[in-house]
Amino acid sequence: DAVASMLYLDYGRKDGQWVANKYGGNGNLDAMEFFKHLNSLIRGRKDGTFIVAEESTAWPKITEAPENDGLGFTYKWNMGWMHDFLDYMKLDPYFRKFNHNKMTFGMSYAYSEKFILVLSHDEVVHLKCSMLNKMPGLGDDKFANLKAGYAFMMGHAGKKLLFMGQDFGQEHEWSEAAELSWNELEQPSHKDLHNYVKDLLHMYRKYPALYALDDTWEGFEWLLVDDADRSIFSFVRKDATGKNALMFVINFTPVARDDFRMGVPCKTNYTLVLDEHGNVPTDKDNKKVFAAKKGECDGKPQYIEYPLPAYGVAVFRFNYTKPKPKADKTVKAEKEDKPAKKTAAKKTKAAK
Repeated sequence: DAVASMLYLDYGRKDGQWVANKYGGNGNLDAMEFFKHLNSLIRGRKDGTFIVAEESTAWPKITEAPENDGLGFTYKWNMGWMHDFLDYMKLDPYFRKFNHNKMTFGMSYAYSEKFILVLSHDEVVHLKCSMLNKMPGLGDDKFANLKAGYAFMMGHAGKKLLFMGQDFGQEHEWSEAAELSWNELEQPSHKDLHNYVKDLLHMYRKYPALYALDDTWEGFEWLLVDDADRSIFSFVRKDATGKNALMFVINFTPVARDDFRMGVPCKTNYTLVLDEHGNVPTDKDNKKVFAAKKGECDGKPQYIEYPLPAYGVAVFRFNYTKPKPKADKTVKAEKEDKPAKKTAAKKTKAAK
């Protein structure tokens, strides 16, 4: 943990093996000033260069500007999210309902720093297994799990980083002594996963909803956050315009939900743009459109019905509009009473 080992005077040391700073704390003041100076120079270049902190602690303001007493890094690796995500994905689907919070907790601090969601090289070495072999089940189930996980990652707030070989599901662990197993791309399952990741990345570039408001709650909204029994998650990503917002629905069990119904944020049409197989045609003759129906569901006044497959992924495009606030009936009644009072007053004056 390169950055943390520099920031903390007591990093990896026992009591009596380190000396506190002049304020009595365990922060390395020289290292802090070094980072502020280094990152100020990098920020000043303004040529697209960025610097990322691999830092696993709760040290504050890692990505805040130096003039605001931050360290000035461009991004911070979200190692907490990574460990929670991997812990969840490794589980047999039956036990995922008891660990539902591992997939939702990351959003509670997602905007405390400018994060990169990373699946790092450290997690696919030293007998920790490749990403594919971390997944439960056999054969196709492993690939289906990984697709669902990558879709969740792509929709989650934060930038994204996959390590080499993870895009096509390399079976053996990564090693600096050997090249990637490119020959695995000749196998249909690996090629299919590779194409799926490609579709996810193209979707990311196509829709600003996935990155325009990546550092504020204005760009993210949970829809299904507590459906632990079915291990289904749903959320919305949007930009400032609300146009071409994306709604993600992901099923992390091998149980198909043919009668799936969920509350949606707007009374409009929802066009399917991606599922567990990849891109879905959106041209006029082939697009799949689901109209919201009136009726309370999941705390929303409208819903859609969609047959959600085992390990199913569904990403819908729609135009997000904020619901209009309901008029206060008491205020409205008072306004209606006022003209009547004035009329009565005029009649009294005329009689005099």
